[in-house]
Amino acid sequence: MSSMQVLVATAEREVYSGEATMLLAPGSEGELGIMPKHNALLTSLKLGELIITNGDDVDEVFVSGGFMEVQPDKVTILADTAERAADMDEAEIIEAQRKAQELLASKKDDVDFAAAEAEIAMMAARLRLLKKRKP
Repeated sequence: MSSMQVLVATAEREVYSGEATMLLAPGSEGELGIMPKHNALLTSLKLGELIITNGDDVDEVFVSGGFMEVQPDKVTILADTAERAADMDEAEIIEAQRKAQELLASKKDDVDFAAAEAEIAMMAARLRLLKKRKP
């Protein structure tokens, strides 16, 4: 079975690099399924989960947006933020969500409400990914 190289990176670090036989990605216009020898494509990504499959091995990576370039033998994802599901800490996510909710509830003039709402949405998406992984 043929494979393709997948690289997921942020401005700060490389999050994932490896071979894949299939990739599912949250495209801005809907879910995308990418397999080796796919036509060239450049698209933006929305908040969601990348599912990277290589045979029976499956890796899940949370992304909060970014861009994906597809070539027949390589997929490069430059994400705003990215984190492997295996590295996520549920308690840390819940705490960050709670703090953002407290900021919204405070109704102080110096609070960036849009940023707090975006943080709550991102933490909720990360929690959904973690809960989906639990047996």
